[in-house]
Amino acid sequence: MIIDFHTHVFPDKIAKKTIDFLAEKSGNEPFSDGTVFGLYNRLLGGCVDVAVALPVLTKPEQFESVLSFVVALNETYSKGDKKIISFGGIHPRCDDIRGKLKRVKELGLKGVKIHPDYQDTFIDDDGYLEILKCAKDLDLIVVTHAGVDAGYRDKAVKCPPILARKVIDKIGHEKFVLAHFGGNEQTSEVLEHLAGQKVYFDTAYLLKTLSKKDFVSVLDKHGEDRILFASDFPWSDFDSDVEVIKSYGLGAEIQEKILYKNAERLLCIKS
Repeated sequence: MIIDFHTHVFPDKIAKKTIDFLAEKSGNEPFSDGTVFGLYNRLLGGCVDVAVALPVLTKPEQFESVLSFVVALNETYSKGDKKIISFGGIHPRCDDIRGKLKRVKELGLKGVKIHPDYQDTFIDDDGYLEILKCAKDLDLIVVTHAGVDAGYRDKAVKCPPILARKVIDKIGHEKFVLAHFGGNEQTSEVLEHLAGQKVYFDTAYLLKTLSKKDFVSVLDKHGEDRILFASDFPWSDFDSDVEVIKSYGLGAEIQEKILYKNAERLLCIKS
């Protein structure tokens, strides 16, 4: 069993336009076309068994359309040997955040994704604090982009480790996932402010660039029980990323925790 905790898909009608825009903005070449079928087809030919899809709202008014899309996606793809399990999305400027997250919960979704850079809002904003507070009350997972985003290098990082720590200290939601190992391209700050806190880190995108030394430094301080394997597909290929994890020689128990057991526990699913 292998669970990829961080992938992306888009509705067919906007997938090509969205992927082309993001590829140009970030300078990254995608491994798929951004469609649900593109991800599912890759699952069928790859080593990952469950892909968690994470939608991002760039505007508050997208909540309903994204919710409809992910509910339909889950109805079709969350069963069988190869699965896609999609979260919902939420924006810090949404009205009635608690009501919207209650709907997410009632519809059986496991959590929501936020992206401070795409949403042009710092992670310690009142809107995000409300999202995390409500998610904690409702037992929903919250995944956030953390650290540098390749498409926004000309702007201030909206979720740096020091601000993420401020939010953790205020809210204390233990189902909070900081993508990109707590902060993309900010490993020293992650070690200083975040490693060892009761939050999760995922490995999305950075396994191709992060050194083994830095990976192990964060792992040793944070602990293997709160690390989630993730690729950021289609921006990285999960088969290649799994091989990176396996090459580290972490031992069978730690490797299994990272590749699927921690995610199983967090998602409340069984292999």
